[in-house]
Amino acid sequence: MKFLKVLITGLFFATIVTSCADNSTTDKCDKNSVIETIMARRSIRKYKTETVDRETMKKILECGINAPNGQNKQSWEVRVVDNPAIMDEIKAIMAAAYPEEDSKRVTECFRGAPVMTFIARDLSYDFSAYDCGLLAENMMLAATSLGVGSICLGSPVRFINDNPACAPILQKLGFSEGYKLALCVGFGYADEAPDAKPRKWEKVKFID
Repeated sequence: MKFLKVLITGLFFATIVTSCADNSTTDKCDKNSVIETIMARRSIRKYKTETVDRETMKKILECGINAPNGQNKQSWEVRVVDNPAIMDEIKAIMAAAYPEEDSKRVTECFRGAPVMTFIARDLSYDFSAYDCGLLAENMMLAATSLGVGSICLGSPVRFINDNPACAPILQKLGFSEGYKLALCVGFGYADEAPDAKPRKWEKVKFID
């Protein structure tokens, strides 16, 4: 009986694999949870005030650190800020560092995400920027699958890295020596439902 169950299971999965290899059933193969999550994910710029609990964030982070990375160096460090008081402190330092800028432009660069992750790259490894990107993508897709919105941000990185007056922020984040802030990714529950932007298929070519 056990052998029969194994045989039936094997035939079932073989049928699925054969079906997905057949171009005529591509539409069926597209309807799986991974592809649906990828196609559903949007950059969210308006969030509800509700934060993301730490157990959910731990699962998102676990997916992040399981991203592919060069030589398994895992050349990233991640700091998570989910305390509004700490985010207010970070924003205040940034606003003071850029008095000539529109303060709203500086302080709202985090898009109001209740949870902000700061990702730093190992400067000693030339592939670390790519590793950080893969980490961030894994986290954002995991978040989408859990009903959590996300946004990948570059503006805070420029504001913080380019002005010595923002050094207290980096000190607070406490990255290891030799690491530099590379990305910020915000998480929270979406208060908007943006449509997907058109994608340029003409940039993709098969070489025959």
